[in-house]
Amino acid sequence: MIGTRGVPAAYGGFETAVEEVGKRLVERGHGVTVYTRGSESRDREYLGMRVIHLPALHQKQLETLSHTGLSALHAVTRKAPDAAFVFNAANSPFVPLLRARGIPVALHMDGLEWKRSKWGARGRAYYRWAEEFGVRSADALIADAPGIADYYTEEFGVPTELIRYGAPILDSAPLDGIAELGLSAKGYHLVVARFEPENHVLEIIEGYRASNATTPLVVVGSAPYAADYTQRINAAAADDPRIRLLGGVFDQDLLDALYFHARTYVHGHSVGGTNPSLLRAMGAGTAVVAWDVNFNRETLADLGWFFEDAREIQRHFNDLEQDRTRVPALSAAVQKRATEHFRWDDVATAYENLAARIASGSSVHAAARRARRSGSTA
Repeated sequence: MIGTRGVPAAYGGFETAVEEVGKRLVERGHGVTVYTRGSESRDREYLGMRVIHLPALHQKQLETLSHTGLSALHAVTRKAPDAAFVFNAANSPFVPLLRARGIPVALHMDGLEWKRSKWGARGRAYYRWAEEFGVRSADALIADAPGIADYYTEEFGVPTELIRYGAPILDSAPLDGIAELGLSAKGYHLVVARFEPENHVLEIIEGYRASNATTPLVVVGSAPYAADYTQRINAAAADDPRIRLLGGVFDQDLLDALYFHARTYVHGHSVGGTNPSLLRAMGAGTAVVAWDVNFNRETLADLGWFFEDAREIQRHFNDLEQDRTRVPALSAAVQKRATEHFRWDDVATAYENLAARIASGSSVHAAARRARRSGSTA
């Protein structure tokens, strides 16, 4: 498994998927190697997985690419694995190197990274190019949401493997951590997001501030590369005692408790596929208010409230103050959906089956190697 921060998972969706899938494949008798960067642990094994620690350049545009390049070089100079999973379309330039060594590659395309505002014109152009190069280079393409799969079908005319993430299911969580923060069970709305414009934290705060809500709004998150946007969020939240900006929370037990005990989870993400933060809220049995985009509606199966601007979320906050029946009903419904449709065991099986297929020679490469973007404005 190449192209992520690796294990132990302490960052995002890719890392969680690597850990959850990898440990299950080990339990099923497979040998799993995970390339890792920046981990505080230097252990060479984790949950049965072999861990290879390699450095990276600590610069936004080059961190992932530099580490993945070293990882690919390491992989091709050792005994070849039966299959490789490369995460992030940005890492597609290294796929031919692996394939030249005889290593079949499944490339996880992630969301539509080129739409993210944190990238300048050059970054967006690179992601657009890497996306197309990945389509033409890999043996299999993984999409984590139906909307992403549809995008690759419409843009390039190539099939993808739809493999979504799993949801951690929580039936309980201690109150101690949230009590220390001055919070009570079902007594706050929760936002968990990186401070990036496409996650709409600013609109959520502006809408909340304009509402007559008395239930506090708790915001977990930060942004290492978005100082201006963070300042705008801080300014919007200033002088409103109902809004609590907690910064990053890296204690997983406390984060789980925040999800579990929230009255609602407010999800402003608009770019990407199946979002792990949304799945955590669903698995915790917390009703969701989400940005109105197809990825979120697909994940929730419309079991929630949806908004497209600050004014709409303001109305939702006002209505939620009076709600006594729909919040608990949707809380139960989203947890049931997470339990039935977002199981890590099923995700691991899909990875296992895909690895077996490409290891035995199955590949879309012959059909996709001349694929070109359709020219649509998706």
